[in-house]
Amino acid sequence: MNRREFLGTIAAASAAVLAGGSAVAEAKRCVLEAFEFSGVSLRPSRWQRQFARARDFYIQVPNDDILRGFRLPAGLPAPGKTLGGWCEEDSYQVFGQWLMAMSRASKINNDTAMREKASILLTEWGKTLDRNPDANGRCKFQQILASSRLSHYFFDKMAGGLVDMHLYAQHPEALPLLEKITDWAVTLLRRDRVPGGAGPDQKADGYPLEWYTLGENLFRAFETTGRAGYRDFAEAWLYPQYWDKFLSTSRPVGILGQHAYSHCNSLSSAAMAAAVTGDPKYLQIARNACDFFQQTQCYATGGYGPGERLMPIDGSLGKSLEKQVDTFECPCGSWAGFKLSKYLMQLTGEARYGDWIEKLVYNGIGAALPMAGRGRTFYYADYRLGSAAKTYYGAAFPCCSATYFQDVTEYHNLIYFKEAGGLCVNLYMPSEVTWMIAGAEAKLIQETNYPEEDTVNLKLELSQPARFNLKFRVPSWARDVSVKVNGSPENIPVMPGSWAVLARLWRPQDRVEIRIPLSIRAQSIDAERPERMALLRGPVVLVQNLAASAMPAIPKDGGLDSWLAPAGAPGVFRATIPMAAEFTAFYLIGESQPYRMYFDFSRPS
Repeated sequence: MNRREFLGTIAAASAAVLAGGSAVAEAKRCVLEAFEFSGVSLRPSRWQRQFARARDFYIQVPNDDILRGFRLPAGLPAPGKTLGGWCEEDSYQVFGQWLMAMSRASKINNDTAMREKASILLTEWGKTLDRNPDANGRCKFQQILASSRLSHYFFDKMAGGLVDMHLYAQHPEALPLLEKITDWAVTLLRRDRVPGGAGPDQKADGYPLEWYTLGENLFRAFETTGRAGYRDFAEAWLYPQYWDKFLSTSRPVGILGQHAYSHCNSLSSAAMAAAVTGDPKYLQIARNACDFFQQTQCYATGGYGPGERLMPIDGSLGKSLEKQVDTFECPCGSWAGFKLSKYLMQLTGEARYGDWIEKLVYNGIGAALPMAGRGRTFYYADYRLGSAAKTYYGAAFPCCSATYFQDVTEYHNLIYFKEAGGLCVNLYMPSEVTWMIAGAEAKLIQETNYPEEDTVNLKLELSQPARFNLKFRVPSWARDVSVKVNGSPENIPVMPGSWAVLARLWRPQDRVEIRIPLSIRAQSIDAERPERMALLRGPVVLVQNLAASAMPAIPKDGGLDSWLAPAGAPGVFRATIPMAAEFTAFYLIGESQPYRMYFDFSRPS
């Protein structure tokens, strides 16, 4: 592929870019539309505080420290200190993802300080390109693309960051820089493309590292610019050796030992291939693969990948609880789960894909320790039998420091979706959303203490009456969900795993009350170890406080709601027999606090 071929454009691309839209929007074939961080705000809650703390952490990381590793090899003045840890030499491992998160965060409530920071970082990084070339005439970034095992990983993250800096921060240099580095990548990236699990001494990751995650952001670049070269380059990195195993089944053979996060993440490339090409096989692959993760790889938390590996379907998942401290690569794994689920919700319109999002919000990234100190990051969640604890990763600024910020920013893009003539409520989280309906602005305010309480209140603020569908997701685990409009019960279908639909003429100040009973249940780890279980209340995993006594036997025929009683504080429960056994929502557990999540329950006859 030469430069002219690579940079070829499709009709109307320039007009679409100038309009800030996509030249191939028609090709997306999406049933639901995300709000893309516009019009959605979090209201006071644990989740709003988590996002705000992450935003404040990153706004305070000195720009000169972030840029030092780029400026030094470019021969430019490099004030500031090294970031250390994974960013000791430079911050390429996380820089593109930081730009993604910062640009998206900047669009939320028009955060000008975050937008300014991201813009400075991008402009200053751009100045380091084409500087201080080696004997082959290559600058540092070109050298990385030509030789580093992480070259594909670095390029992928930078491409995503540059797409987002254009879409969400409207940075004028983003697309020219994307064009420049992609032109280099077309020439310099190795095309070995060894599948995960087949590379010698590569610990099942393949060579080069994580090449199979490239398609998604290149397809996004094509959608954003209309340049056919991005689409063509994306198609060069499809992963049929792995994806095709899911063409006709959600329980394939030959899935053993692959790197869990990146192989889940690669499925977002399959989803984008479905959106861009319209080929139904890619959507079928993504659907079956998502079911594979949900049915065979996931713990009760929604986490997956003990030791960062996919498990054979033979009881290995349950056995991993006996020894694996690194049970779930939490921020990175949550990011891949969020994306795959969101793509499938948009492409199919099916509510059931919101269940995985909900699990990860409350038990995955939502239960992670916050960023702290000089790049201290929560990396691995620990679910071991006996005793477990939350701890920080040993090195500063690992990959999970980037996906943590992406995850909590993404909350704003997961709560609500638009469709033709309606609004869908996916997550129950204190928030508000503004959108246009029938040519007029509408606002929905969501007030709730869910998942600690079972009631969700929605209030509509309309400038005029409007007829539309208001949908809300009924979780797959939920039973006996009820709904009222303006205090009166509504007799509508509320099937678990589907959307409940309120179709009516809505008037200003109309109110909807949704009640989702939060019963306590036990969930087995896998079919081979049905007695190895975790306890959940609604979507939330409960863990035993190990300052209490040993785990008593679970009631044989249920009765968990009477066996565990509220202990006075939200999210805390105490077993009636013995009273010393205390259980807490996993997201309330702090650093180094010992807990027990999974139990080998004995069920007396």
